[in-house]
Amino acid sequence: MTQNDSTSAGKTSISRREALKLGLGATIGLTIAGMNARIVMAQEGQVLKVAHPAFSQDWSPLRGGGPPYRWNSLWWAAPMYFDSEGKINPYVFTTWEPSEDGKVWTFKLDPKATFSDGSKITAEDVKGSWNVSATPSTKNQRADQVLSKVVGYAEVSNGAATEISGIATPDEGTVVVTLGAADPIFFMRVANHIAPITKASQSRGADGQEVVDWYMPDNSAVYSGPFKLTAIDLDAGKLTFEPNENFFGPKPKLARIEISSIEDNVTATSLLKSGEFNAHTELVTSTIVQDLGAEFASGPLIPTSQHFWFNTARAPMDDPKVREALIRAVDRDGLIKASFPDGPHKKTDQVINSVPGADDSGFEPYPYDPEGAKKLLAESSYGGPERLPKLLFVGVSGPAIEMAAQFIAEQWRQNLGITAVDMKPQQDAYAGPDQNAVQIFRDDVGTRVPDAVSYLQGSIASTSSNAQNKMGGYKNDKVDSLLSEAATKAVDDPQRVKLAQDAQKAFHDDWAFIPWYAQTMSRWATAEVKGIDKNLDWQVARPWEITVG
Repeated sequence: MTQNDSTSAGKTSISRREALKLGLGATIGLTIAGMNARIVMAQEGQVLKVAHPAFSQDWSPLRGGGPPYRWNSLWWAAPMYFDSEGKINPYVFTTWEPSEDGKVWTFKLDPKATFSDGSKITAEDVKGSWNVSATPSTKNQRADQVLSKVVGYAEVSNGAATEISGIATPDEGTVVVTLGAADPIFFMRVANHIAPITKASQSRGADGQEVVDWYMPDNSAVYSGPFKLTAIDLDAGKLTFEPNENFFGPKPKLARIEISSIEDNVTATSLLKSGEFNAHTELVTSTIVQDLGAEFASGPLIPTSQHFWFNTARAPMDDPKVREALIRAVDRDGLIKASFPDGPHKKTDQVINSVPGADDSGFEPYPYDPEGAKKLLAESSYGGPERLPKLLFVGVSGPAIEMAAQFIAEQWRQNLGITAVDMKPQQDAYAGPDQNAVQIFRDDVGTRVPDAVSYLQGSIASTSSNAQNKMGGYKNDKVDSLLSEAATKAVDDPQRVKLAQDAQKAFHDDWAFIPWYAQTMSRWATAEVKGIDKNLDWQVARPWEITVG
């Protein structure tokens, strides 16, 4: 059934959802839904059946994040894309060239690029897609990661304009982008599906704003990727995709993709084991390898990592000796074993990983030193555990994260005598002014380009959201200065990496986080599924290559 059928199906919406949540299986869910809705009948051929962890109500490809974003590459083309090995590949853009001063980039479109209705993808479509992604009402979570350095982006992102002045289209096959300052890795920033290429006349209204539900099949939407959306039922949490017969790339091998919402991880695991589903959007449990096998969770390390960040403005974390004591008291080898005993994620000692510069040979990890930790706590302004305020963790959601936080708390109890610890799942509830109620935020940091400078600018620079909102306004002038200088260096200049490593060392000496793990980009698919490898942007790198069986 389509979105427009949801009202007539209201009497069965709860039972459908409950059937899926209770693990009664896709067959029962479809049977119930079929009482009041059209069912897309099975076609001959290979079908990818995906369990999706949320009843997502918004599948616009322009949001730049959230669970639906994981599947943007199925139905939308990007300017370029990174493969699972971190190598950049042409897509809608076939060439990209900077000016001599590095401030102007010229991109050429593939003349064969078309939408699903056979119409040509033009430079105006690219420009329109970027403009609407930058508009605040679109609520794209990461448009700034792609376009923030473009002249005129700030005016569109704050609502003062509807056109990014730094984007020009001299002809239908050329996009010229002017930056406010040289950015040697700008071409990498656009190689993703954060602001994918849509038919601008459909996605963007005359007022410059995103058109509501423009991407729905009932609105005659056209698509730029290898598959097209043919059915969507938001109430039941079901989507169906079929091959785009006018896709300008390789012919997709799947006959169909079905996405169904299964909120409970235990239920999803059971359905994957039984064969009712063969893929998942993002299944994160401590026993994922034991439950579904090593191949299900296997994949490359990507430049994303999870850590426990200290709010350096909040007592007792405002005392450097307390921070150092809390870190020295934790056995981080034991931490990774407690949370992911069989993988797939790997222990990391530093922020930088899976990018040039992630070399442990010249890096000294935080030691496990209980006796040194006791001495530091005694020397601190608090003098011992009994005078410390309660330590509050937030972002403790999901089994693996709970295991990790509990392990840390137990280490503090055993080695430092700290017993006043609390844990909360919600991060958003403690944003803004309420962050001062929190000492430890569990959160990920990362980059969508294989570059150490970008990685650190988004995680430890004083301008980063992580430093401002999780670490209580953390600022180290040396870190900022080193990263600013590094950002001016060419991609192949060794100093770019060296300066980033020096910045990380300066941050490391501030004892402001407990390193946890580097992210493995799991396949999240059973052994029968091939070609579903993800890239560093959590996207299926080459969805046209997916096969089942």
